[in-house]
Amino acid sequence: MIWNALIAEVASIGSAGNSATPVTGIEYDSRRVRPGAVFVAMKGGSTDGNRYVEKAIAAGALGIITDSAPAFDHLTVYQAGLPVLHVEHGRRALAQASAAFFGHPERVLSATGITGTNGKTTTAFLTEALLNAAARSTILIGTVEYHVGGETRPSIHTTPESRDLFELMAEGVTRGVEELVTEVSSHALDQARMAGILFDVAVFTNLTRDHLDYHKTMENYFAAKSLLFDGTVYPPPRVAVINAHDSRAEELAAAVRKAGAEIRTYGIGGIGMGDWRASSYSLTPSGATINLETPAGSACLSSRLAGEVNILNLLAAFTAAHARGVSFSQLAAAVPTLKPVPGRFQSVDAGQPFTVIVDYAHTDDAMRNLTTLARQMTAQSGARVITIFGCGGDRDRTKRPKMGQAAGQGSDFVVATSDNPRSEDPAAILAEIEPGLQSTGVDYTVEVDRAAAIRLALQAAKPGDVVLLAGKGHEKEQILAGRTIPFDDAEVALSILAELGYREGQ
Repeated sequence: MIWNALIAEVASIGSAGNSATPVTGIEYDSRRVRPGAVFVAMKGGSTDGNRYVEKAIAAGALGIITDSAPAFDHLTVYQAGLPVLHVEHGRRALAQASAAFFGHPERVLSATGITGTNGKTTTAFLTEALLNAAARSTILIGTVEYHVGGETRPSIHTTPESRDLFELMAEGVTRGVEELVTEVSSHALDQARMAGILFDVAVFTNLTRDHLDYHKTMENYFAAKSLLFDGTVYPPPRVAVINAHDSRAEELAAAVRKAGAEIRTYGIGGIGMGDWRASSYSLTPSGATINLETPAGSACLSSRLAGEVNILNLLAAFTAAHARGVSFSQLAAAVPTLKPVPGRFQSVDAGQPFTVIVDYAHTDDAMRNLTTLARQMTAQSGARVITIFGCGGDRDRTKRPKMGQAAGQGSDFVVATSDNPRSEDPAAILAEIEPGLQSTGVDYTVEVDRAAAIRLALQAAKPGDVVLLAGKGHEKEQILAGRTIPFDDAEVALSILAELGYREGQ
């Protein structure tokens, strides 16, 4: 592909120059530019790619796509005789150029997108597993990890930049992949990272307080999530799958109807709580038994996923996979085989007489769900729920007391600690959590060092107790001011349990 063929597929507001040299790549990071690559210089939240145009040229860029016209004044570009394309929206241009360069894999793959504050990761994993059970080959893009045709790779972002997403999609197509399942963050929707992808099925799990450091208001946050469904920026999906329990469900459904998409709702309870619903359920020590009622059939299912929240996640995935053409009988047969997701209510077992759970809960709503499930586990014995958690630095400060309140209301003992403090003073973050804890009257302590906090919680646990290590889930590092250190809640817990005399396999 040459420059003129590439830019023919990119919406522009002006151009200068041309080139017959073959394009060797599309890049938005000047450090990744190689000779023959096109550099997309776009404005971002923390930096402006137009500042790195000279570096891209020095690395051998063939041409520049920029969203900074008419202020674009890089004399080096014109001296080098390089072609320039001026665009209105850099990230949309990146998506359009990437789709063209990578051979339009989006035209081959059927896409399912999952958005919401909580449950995206579990729902995405379950949807992929259900598609796999029907012999569909998949790409999974999400918070924990990426899957490409059965190969697992580390996750870079919940939703990567479009250039990286299209590259993964193209690789999947060469491997015979049929389906794309991706978490879709509100940031990605707002920034047009999903431009160019036509979602066949879109899932809305819920909307609770999060990311207000970016969106500022809940209305803005909901508006960003709605972009996946309402057809105002992205094409609407063929089928929208909506959690009937969410307070925004009716509002979103109205927008979906206006956009002309089919609506499927899911929930727990009687008629009116979703067309695809668990009419009743019972929690078991190993998961749940679910009585499922749907327009496609009814069944009693056994699930290995614990808690009511995971019943909702399973219903979302079941409904989405059916919308993708998997039969009801195939889905019902596959449900008992589904495994829990890493870092989502993950058990840490070294033979200790109490339960240790690692979970990603990092919003007040997720914390309430987590502690509610722990309470259900201890209801018969009267044992305690012990929770450790923190709040991320350089993120929404308003949720810190809310997290403290949710943890205090659901626990018997809380250890407030650090969770990726980033550039902030960890003690200052904890000071903003404490009022929420104090309002509940819960017994709590504050320990800045997360490993020490985990030790305190495990040392305090008695037989039958449930210890919740909340916030980091699958994450393998702690982000501090100026440095990042390895840190895995599950591994740290196992190490401390060993010191306390408990070891795996004994």
